[in-house]
Amino acid sequence: MTLIKSISGIRGTIGGEPGDNLTPLDAVKFASAYAKWIKEASGKKSPTVVIGRDARLSGAMIQALVQNTLVGMGCHIIDLGLSTTPTVEVAVPIENADGGIILTASHNPKQWNALKLLNNKGEFLNGVEGQKILDTAAAEDFNYVEVDDLGTVKVVTDYIDRHVDLVLDMPVTKVDAIKAMNLKVVVDGVNSTGGIAVPALLKKLGVEVVELYCDPTGHFPHNPEPLKEHLGDLAAAVVEHKADFGITVDPDVDRLAFMTEEGEMFGEEYTLVACADYILGHHKGNTVSNLSSSRALRDVTESHGGTYYAAAVGEVNVVTKMKEMNAVIGGEGNGGIIYPDSHYGRDALVGIAMFLSLLTEKNMKVSALRASYPEYYMSKNKVQLTKGMPVDDIMKDIATQYVNEELTTIDGVNS
Repeated sequence: MTLIKSISGIRGTIGGEPGDNLTPLDAVKFASAYAKWIKEASGKKSPTVVIGRDARLSGAMIQALVQNTLVGMGCHIIDLGLSTTPTVEVAVPIENADGGIILTASHNPKQWNALKLLNNKGEFLNGVEGQKILDTAAAEDFNYVEVDDLGTVKVVTDYIDRHVDLVLDMPVTKVDAIKAMNLKVVVDGVNSTGGIAVPALLKKLGVEVVELYCDPTGHFPHNPEPLKEHLGDLAAAVVEHKADFGITVDPDVDRLAFMTEEGEMFGEEYTLVACADYILGHHKGNTVSNLSSSRALRDVTESHGGTYYAAAVGEVNVVTKMKEMNAVIGGEGNGGIIYPDSHYGRDALVGIAMFLSLLTEKNMKVSALRASYPEYYMSKNKVQLTKGMPVDDIMKDIATQYVNEELTTIDGVNS
């Protein structure tokens, strides 16, 4: 059980002692610190904040704590209720809000929850902004408003539908061509809000949907990280229903993975590769991904005449690099798609629309599409660091061992 504090927010397990877990006291403290920051950043006495949550079991409790804390700080709330991370991100600028909070622990198991913090553009905070909130929370340096200055709550229940319509309206979404394909797709919504959003998008695109774990109860039927070892039921369902392919997302719908018609993983590493292949075929330009990604995106980008750039791990780092290099698409090797013409945030719905649009042009099975891309393998393993471990020396040894490779030290040692 632990509480992890970072510049993008806080996450932890529910229950236990304050300061060691995500308890009600911790939720209130960090919501208060965020409210103070948003008031200073906006210059407003009563700023507006958009709040949404995934379907995990602690979501309603954490939302009530966070939301009412912000009301007590004088903030006006736009409550989206059950939502997705990208839905909250697009809602912030549409509502002309001053910030947003997403209550989700992303791919982590059900005992986890988190506060993800957004600025007035619907983007994650940078390091300076996030650190200021952490410092404010640690010092408990905030004051609540008097009764006449309490904030208000406005409930808006249709933002997932609005988000879906925005994706359908993107010029790159080939709505009519997708409808003409008469596809059948199995969707694993891991019993969270992807079970609402993904079928809604597919049905509007004329896709026959077989729903698997699409009831947003928060009881995740398997480990919610969209990896092969967790998706045996999806593989079986794709084959059983003779579907064209399968789709799975994580609980907050910012990561996207596909499964071929044979019940084999397309590879979340290749989600971004396929989407970039489609976008670059229509709009020449540069791409960016984090350093926890294979070389496949670079190969595909260069085949279209563009330049690939790598960024340190962390969505805010990828977005910063994308803006710097004017990238037309970017993201992460974990199935995160960032398309600036929509918004600067990972968005599985955007990725689905691109993937389907690509299929209309390729006119091939998903397994054949996967085989058309460069073949790279990655093993993403975690090593438990112990006190006193000479990490810097280990990094130097790795760099020496691979001295003949093209190395970068932007984020650790990468080749």
